[in-house]
Amino acid sequence: MAVNLPGVVVMVVFYLLVFGTGIWASFKSKREQRRSGASAMEMTILGNRGINCVVGVFTTTATWIGGAFIVGITEMVYTPSMGLIKAVVMILGYCATFVVGGAIFVKPMRQRNYMTMLDPFHLKYGQVITAGLSLVVILLDLLWLPATLMGLGATLSVILDFSYTMCIWISAAVVITYTLMGGLYSVAYTDVIQLIFIFTSLWFCVPFVLMNPHCTDIGETLMNNTRHGPWIGSLELQNAWKMVDLFLSLGLGGLGYQCTHQRIMSASSTSTAQRTMFAAALLLPIFGIPSILLGAAAASTDWNQTSYGSPSPFDRGEAALVLPIILNHLTPIYVSCVTIACVAAAVMSSADSGLLSATSVFSNNIYKNILRPQASEREMQWVIRLTVVLVGIVSAALTSLKNSIIAFILFGAELAYIHIFPQLFCILFFKISNGYGAIMGSLTGILLRLLSGEPALGIPTIICFPGCTAVGGIYVQHAPVQTICMLSTMASICIFSFLTNVLFSRGLLPTRCDVLKVEHSIGAANAQTGNVYLMEMKTCQPQTEA
Repeated sequence: MAVNLPGVVVMVVFYLLVFGTGIWASFKSKREQRRSGASAMEMTILGNRGINCVVGVFTTTATWIGGAFIVGITEMVYTPSMGLIKAVVMILGYCATFVVGGAIFVKPMRQRNYMTMLDPFHLKYGQVITAGLSLVVILLDLLWLPATLMGLGATLSVILDFSYTMCIWISAAVVITYTLMGGLYSVAYTDVIQLIFIFTSLWFCVPFVLMNPHCTDIGETLMNNTRHGPWIGSLELQNAWKMVDLFLSLGLGGLGYQCTHQRIMSASSTSTAQRTMFAAALLLPIFGIPSILLGAAAASTDWNQTSYGSPSPFDRGEAALVLPIILNHLTPIYVSCVTIACVAAAVMSSADSGLLSATSVFSNNIYKNILRPQASEREMQWVIRLTVVLVGIVSAALTSLKNSIIAFILFGAELAYIHIFPQLFCILFFKISNGYGAIMGSLTGILLRLLSGEPALGIPTIICFPGCTAVGGIYVQHAPVQTICMLSTMASICIFSFLTNVLFSRGLLPTRCDVLKVEHSIGAANAQTGNVYLMEMKTCQPQTEA
C-alpha cells in the first residue's frame, strides 16, 4: 500500500492551522500578562484566571474528547462483551464528572484561591503526603496521554500507511511545542479549533459508512447479529452492579484528574466555572454518538465482501483499530482524509491538557513547594518548559506498549476513583481529616483492591464479595468492587483521622509522637474555612511573586 498523499496534505494543513493558533494564543498570553501584571507561573498554568465562558466550554469539553474517547468508544461498541450499554455508561460517566464538579467542587476550589488540586493537601497535610499524592496525579496523566496518542497512531498508520511510531512522535512534538509557547492560553484556544474539526468531520463520515452496501442496517443487528454478535452488549442482570461501578468510577474518578480542576480554577469567575461545567456535560454526548454509530456499523459489516477481507478485525485481534479500518475500507478516500484531521484534533485537545496538567502539579506542588521554595520566577519558567518536554517524551514512549486503549482509560479512572477522589473529598469537606487518616485510607483502599483480584492483570482473588463466581477456575467479581474500595478509603480517612485527633488533643499520646502535626492540620483547616471570602477577593487582584 502506497503512502496516502491527500491524507498527508490534510494532516500538514491541519497541523499548521493548530500550530498557528497556538502561536497567536501565546502572543495573546504575553500581552495579557503585561497588562495585568500576573506572575508568569500563574499565567502559564491558569491563564491568569481569565478564561471566559465560551472558550471555557470548548476547552473543558475538548479535554475529555480525545483520541481515546473517539477511538475507544468505537472499539467498545464493536467488542461483543462491551457493546452499546457499556459505551453509554462511559459517556454518561464523563458527563457526571462535569455535573458533580460544577455542583460541588467549583465553589471550594475557586473560593480558596488554589493553584492546583494538590494545594489543600500541602496546606493541611504537609510536604511528604502531598509529594506522594502528587506523584499519583502525575501518573494518572501519564496513563491518559499514551491512550489518546495511541488513538492517533492507530488511525494514521492504517489510513496514511505511515509508521505507527512516527505518527505518534510527530504529533507529540507539535503538541509539546505550542504548549511550551503559550501555556493554558495556547491549550484553550487551540481546543476551540480542534473541537470544531472533531464535530464536523465525525458527522461528515457517518452517512458514508452507514450507506455502504456491505453494512447491514444497524437497527437489525442491535439485538440479533449472526455475523458478530449483537452490538447492544451484555444485558445480564448479574452485570448490573458492575455497570453502576463503571459509571461511578468514570464520573467521580474524573474529579481525581488535575485537568478537570485546572478548567475550574482558570475560569474568570465562580459562576463562569459552574456554567462551563454544566454546558460541557450537555455538549459531550453529541460527540459520542458518531463513534457509537461507527462501532455499530463495524459490527454489522460483512468484512468478507470488503477490501479488508476475512476474518473480521475482531477475529484478527484488531478491535482497537476498528475505527481507522472502517474509514479506510468503507468510505471514499477523501472522507477518510477528512476524518484524519478529526482524530488528530481529538488527540491534541486531550494531549495538551494532560501535558499542562502534569506539568502544573510537578512545578507547583513538588518543585516550588517542596524542592525549591526559594526558586525565582525565571527558574520556574524553565522548570515548566523542561517538564512539558519530559512528560511528552515519556508519554509518547509508553505508546510502544500497544495495550488496548480502553485498558489505559479504565485503569487510570480506577486509580483516580479509589485513591485520589476520596482524599480530595475528605480534605475539602471534612475538617477532621489529617495526614494519618490520609495514609491509612490509601493503604486500606489499595490493599482491598488488590485482595479483590483482577483477572486481566493476573491478580488472584482473595476476598470474594457477594455474587462472586468461578469461571474456568478464575473467580470473577460481580459486586461494585471499585465503589466498595473507594468507600473503604473514605471511611478509613475519617475514622483514623478522628482517632488520632482524639489521642493527641487529649494527651493520650505525647506531642513528640505527632510527626504529621495534627494540631497544625486542624489550624490549617480552620484557616482555610475562615479566610474563604478574603481569598476570593484576592483572586480578582493581580498575582505577584514574592
